[in-house]
Amino acid sequence: MILGTNGDLYGATLQGGANSAACQYGPCGTIFKITPGGALTTLYSFCSQTSCTDGNYPNGLVQATNGDLYGTTQNGGATGADEGTVFEITPTGKLTLRRNFNGADGQFPSAGLVQDTNGDFYGTTSEGGTSIGNGQCLDINNNDVGCGVVFKLTPSGKLTTLYNFCPDQDCPDGAYPEAALVQATNGDLYGTTETAGGNLDGTVFKITPSGTLTELYSFDYGDGAGPVAALVQDTNGDLYGTTAGGGQGQDGNGTVFKITPSGTLTTLYSFCSQSNCTDGKYPLYAGLVQATDGNFYGTTYQGGGANNAGTVFKITPSGTFTTLYS
Repeated sequence: MILGTNGDLYGATLQGGANSAACQYGPCGTIFKITPGGALTTLYSFCSQTSCTDGNYPNGLVQATNGDLYGTTQNGGATGADEGTVFEITPTGKLTLRRNFNGADGQFPSAGLVQDTNGDFYGTTSEGGTSIGNGQCLDINNNDVGCGVVFKLTPSGKLTTLYNFCPDQDCPDGAYPEAALVQATNGDLYGTTETAGGNLDGTVFKITPSGTLTELYSFDYGDGAGPVAALVQDTNGDLYGTTAGGGQGQDGNGTVFKITPSGTLTTLYSFCSQSNCTDGKYPLYAGLVQATDGNFYGTTYQGGGANNAGTVFKITPSGTFTTLYS
């Protein structure tokens, strides 16, 4: 969720809502508002339009400088190709589509947007782009789906594809960017790809607002694999994140890492380092948040002892790890 300028909280649900019959895999998702006191209002239920032209399965929100909320949907859209959208919604629930992805400019955005100081939005799609057709990125049915893009979008909906992943054999620059971008204090944008890079275990990259991409780091499983959560920048300028797999734990169940803006990576913690994985395993899409005490907090999808139902953890910027709840 995000805190709106009016003091209320806003968020998206991936499923649920009033239009369950319209979505192929179940309910289509909603945008909601909740007051600090707990009063919830559903602002919008996706697939309210025929054939889900308004999108379905929404991702995270960002409140723009104009006061409205912007986000993406993984599927749906007016092109008929079911490849996702960017939408704008007012705090009272009026939704306007700002972009329909068409495959060539990206498809299936799996994360929300970030707004630059210039007012434009930046984001990623996990598939699509000009790499469709080169055979580098295939789905489970062996269809060529493309390796993903980084894009810029004006508030009115004009899209510019800044970068197409995997222009070269074996995708040394990365493939499948699943996470949202973060804009660092130097003005550049930082993100991750789930796979490929020199060791096929994912990458950390930097991209300028004009589209020059630099691969900063290629994971090699021993130091992590499959980063799918957004990075967060510490007040010291370094970036922190998690990988869903890899590391030095019992079965390669993920890591917490630090990386400098120039690309020096330090693995701070490997999950499942404790007996029976009481420290947790598989920190997936939620990522880290830095609290006012300077420490980072996050969650794991599984682990935590006998219940294997996940954990909440704290980790200091230097790597001291504490399981808070399992």
